Amino acid sequence: MKHVAILIPNEAVLASIVDARTIFTGANDFLQSMGRQPVFDVHMVGLAKEVKVHGGIFSVHPDILLNELQKSDIVVIPAISGDLENAVKINQDFVPWIINQYSNGAEIASLCIGSFILASTGLLNGKECSSHWITADKFRNMFPEVTLVDGRIVTEQQGLYSSGGATSYWSLLLLLIEKYAGRDIAIMAAKIYALEIDRKSQSPFAMFTGQKKHEDDPIKQAQEYIENNVTEKISVEDLSSMYAIGRRHFERRFKKATNNTPVEYIQRVKIEAAKKQLESTPKNVNEVMYDVGYTDAKAFRTVFKKITGLSPIDYRNKYNKQAAVA
Repeated sequence: MKHVAILIPNEAVLASIVDARTIFTGANDFLQSMGRQPVFDVHMVGLAKEVKVHGGIFSVHPDILLNELQKSDIVVIPAISGDLENAVKINQDFVPWIINQYSNGAEIASLCIGSFILASTGLLNGKECSSHWITADKFRNMFPEVTLVDGRIVTEQQGLYSSGGATSYWSLLLLLIEKYAGRDIAIMAAKIYALEIDRKSQSPFAMFTGQKKHEDDPIKQAQEYIENNVTEKISVEDLSSMYAIGRRHFERRFKKATNNTPVEYIQRVKIEAAKKQLESTPKNVNEVMYDVGYTDAKAFRTVFKKITGLSPIDYRNKYNKQAAVA
């Protein structure tokens, strides 16, 4: 059997603890119903005998304390919440234990914003990581040596797993079920819990807001100009001239400040505006395309799908109730 340690961090998101325990124990139930042996030995592991979460509204009682568990095969780090810097700080007692488990052959899986605890171990330095898109800027600022992968649901490198935002962690949990209990059990779990198996991207759910927590005022003004002139065709040359900065220097400063090139930023702002219209208006795709400053339908479709993972018409059908029933 594979020992599964579900950590109970301070400031944990309760659902991610419950869901992780449910799917591993559920897989055991499915196996036993088929006359097969269970695969997972599941324990909740904490720093204290009672861990209060959600501001003390709920409490979790671990099966075992961290200092009592010597060896695990799969370590699951649930999502955390609140002030993320503080949440990482108050969970630092987990860090040496996680590092030791990984050194002894355990696989480590972070769920959603549990990636902040995993990244704080240093194990992800020089590697890729998925997390919730809404915390991307914070993650990059706190962990510059980790490559945050935008949009991807699950990332795995050398036995270190991470997942995208919110319920995206179900995809990672299903992956672990498939790996150790078999594809048939993963499919059964997906059907029983009404989950979409093999989902690859969280891009359709991401909302682009732009990174403005920096001190480069001309770049911040350029961002605001782009956002306030979404219908216009804006070039990098126009922007660099507007703020009297050489093009190459402007591009370097823009990328450093926003984590996007100027062209990427312009595209993301325009596509975000297009998404909002496709979600809430009766306009067709061509009308929306013109409204956000595109005249080339092929180029618009290509950029839209690159950013969202869906074609404009598929996005409209998915999120616009009126369009779906039309």
